[in-house]
Amino acid sequence: MAEANYLDRSISRRISFAIALTAITLVAEVVGGFWTNSLALLSDAAHVFMDLLALALSLAAIRLAGLPASDRRTYGWHRAEIFASLINGSTLILIAFGILVEAWARFQHPEAVKSKEMFLIAAIGLVMNLVSARFLHGHAHHDLNVRSAFLHVLGDAVASVGVIIGGLVMLYTGWYVVDALISAGIALIIGWGSLRILREAGHILLEGVPAHIDVNRVVDKMKGVEGVVDVHQLHVWSICSHITALSAHIDLQPDYRLRQGEVIGQLEQMLEHDFHINHTTLQGECSTCETSDTILQLHHRPRSTEGCAQDHNGHQHPH
Repeated sequence: MAEANYLDRSISRRISFAIALTAITLVAEVVGGFWTNSLALLSDAAHVFMDLLALALSLAAIRLAGLPASDRRTYGWHRAEIFASLINGSTLILIAFGILVEAWARFQHPEAVKSKEMFLIAAIGLVMNLVSARFLHGHAHHDLNVRSAFLHVLGDAVASVGVIIGGLVMLYTGWYVVDALISAGIALIIGWGSLRILREAGHILLEGVPAHIDVNRVVDKMKGVEGVVDVHQLHVWSICSHITALSAHIDLQPDYRLRQGEVIGQLEQMLEHDFHINHTTLQGECSTCETSDTILQLHHRPRSTEGCAQDHNGHQHPH
């Protein structure tokens, strides 16, 4: 437990550092975008804003996971992350649409851009993104939450490279329509990412099966545990982006009926290790127990009535 708490604190520090650098990048690109009259920089700032929200949600998920559940909220505050995602996704779609409208206007009537300053600001943003990615990379391979944040920062670094290339083209050619083209490209990336956020958030709220879970494979692995005959009434859903829950009825072999605690324990370990399912509710039962020889021997059987007579109360008496 102490090791897990230390790991959470380490991850929180790294994400907090990445949030600070991303916030500085956002401010620099917004101010620089208006100063240089570069729609591409402002578009990249919107992309940075999306990544800042993603980092904030990742940090919030870690903090919310540490809050205790209550009688009113038995799962705690984990679902707050999903509502935040819905709000953010909707906002970003509006931002992407606004960028596309402005990009179309500038495509028809290109405006002069301070290309050298735009290039320098975008280069600073790229350095910030690479530093953030470097801090997150250490935990990205074993923590899905951190991996998501790492990929967001890496994607923003790629967008910054596009802005840098556009700045160089305009600096040496004066072809200012490139600013509008880069802006439109980044707006499409933002729009696509926003739709994914909305789709994933809606899927979680509708308690759909998480994307990384193959239900048939889960059932096959569960049936592979010794003592399990079949699995039914299976439900798999997400509490939030990093907590997956499962409930199921487990049909046991008769010989394992009295060892169902042991079997369920093995199932829970397998589900957490192989599928990262950390909330399970498993109910053991035995559909064949009623007809098994062992159970039938335990059933009450009336004595033979041969040589006996029953009284009016149904009791038997020997003749």
